[in-house]
Amino acid sequence: MSAFDYDLFVIGAGSGGVRAARIAAGYGARVAVAEEFRIGGTCVIRGCVPKKLYVYASRFRDEFEDAAGFGWTVAPARFDWPTLVAAKEKEITRLSGIYAANMEKAGVEQIAARAVLTGPNGIALSNGRNVTARIILVATGGSPVMEPAVPGADLAISSNEIFDLPKFPDRLMVVGGGYIAVEFASVFARLGSQVTQVFRADNVLRGFDGEIRKHLSDAMTHAGVALKPGVLPTRIERAGEAIRVSLSGGETIEVDQVLIATGRRPHTRGLGLEQAGVKLKDDGAVIVDSRSQTSVPSVYAVGDVTNRINLTPVAIREGHAFADSVFGGKETTVDHTHVPTAVFTTPEIGTVGLSEEEARRIFDVVDVYAAGFRPMKATLSGRAERTFMKIIVDGRTDKVLGVHLIGHDSGEMAQLLAIPIRMGATKADFDATMALHPTAAEELVTMRTRSARYERGA
Repeated sequence: MSAFDYDLFVIGAGSGGVRAARIAAGYGARVAVAEEFRIGGTCVIRGCVPKKLYVYASRFRDEFEDAAGFGWTVAPARFDWPTLVAAKEKEITRLSGIYAANMEKAGVEQIAARAVLTGPNGIALSNGRNVTARIILVATGGSPVMEPAVPGADLAISSNEIFDLPKFPDRLMVVGGGYIAVEFASVFARLGSQVTQVFRADNVLRGFDGEIRKHLSDAMTHAGVALKPGVLPTRIERAGEAIRVSLSGGETIEVDQVLIATGRRPHTRGLGLEQAGVKLKDDGAVIVDSRSQTSVPSVYAVGDVTNRINLTPVAIREGHAFADSVFGGKETTVDHTHVPTAVFTTPEIGTVGLSEEEARRIFDVVDVYAAGFRPMKATLSGRAERTFMKIIVDGRTDKVLGVHLIGHDSGEMAQLLAIPIRMGATKADFDATMALHPTAAEELVTMRTRSARYERGA
């Protein structure tokens, strides 16, 4: 008989934790998962799934307008916020149920309680139980950062609350310039809100390719988002039914809602990790090795709580690799290079590999191929939109280092582009590939003229 209640105890039922639990149980392990909120984690409940549903909703406005150019007559459109909120809730409830059902089928015990480590193998549950496990997996994800901590910041909301507002905000201020901030600014502007976005940097999406950032900011401005770089709130206060925001530039703006989207940090506070001997980074991230093992041999961590690459597919891959390695006898590590990323603004961004700025810091010779064009659909709709594509190449070896896209279906293209880039494809391989016409993607294999070359020291 085992000296422990469980072989594996997972804290957090998000994408990474659920995958790890199911795979470990499939190897015969006795597994339990504790979740204090809802099964599914950030992605399913208050992240990528509801966000993408709201993105779809926001794009219908353009579709209705564009239809006239193709001969359609569409009655004046009207948007109903409560209908969208209810439909979203129905879908995430369905998905959460699927997650729970799959764990039940796998034989995973599900515990609706908060779990805190009491030692390398001990867990205290908020329902009063104390249990032990041979292996503990921390998969608690991240939580919103409510900064800057200015007077009245408690009047603002985070990305956790934005999906379920009882009333649609006709005037919205978004604080932050990262991908969460630009996505919500884009969504609400197209749903009909007057959006003001303030952020510390000189442009949105710090860390992304510079030209992509410029194209996005231009597009967002054209869509009606008032971008205010280098500006942050200094005070937030009630003004009757409105919220008055004082900005560092001296301006005062009244809005219906303030969304603070200045990032997320690992959700490790109050979990007993430090007391159990688990080492954390300054930002609270759990320090792990290539096997997702912490400084305590019996404790592992996957997903956003480790702050490696905070994307749902990465968490799932890490959880699966952990279970294969620890319970399946198949030593598996996760390669965190060449991970494709999408930003679901309108227009959409897709990217994989190095940006031009990153490549020029690393490689001696960097070739850039770029193309901007009006998409075919816009020729009849009359919409003022542009698609932009950029290929970054090692000028010495011809190897493609990165591809960056902004326009329709850029996320879909980035997923497929990740395959050849991971395989080490060259620009010559791209050039030798037959184009598929008429598509936007054909531009990726027809860009033959180099737009720029950068040589270190030249």
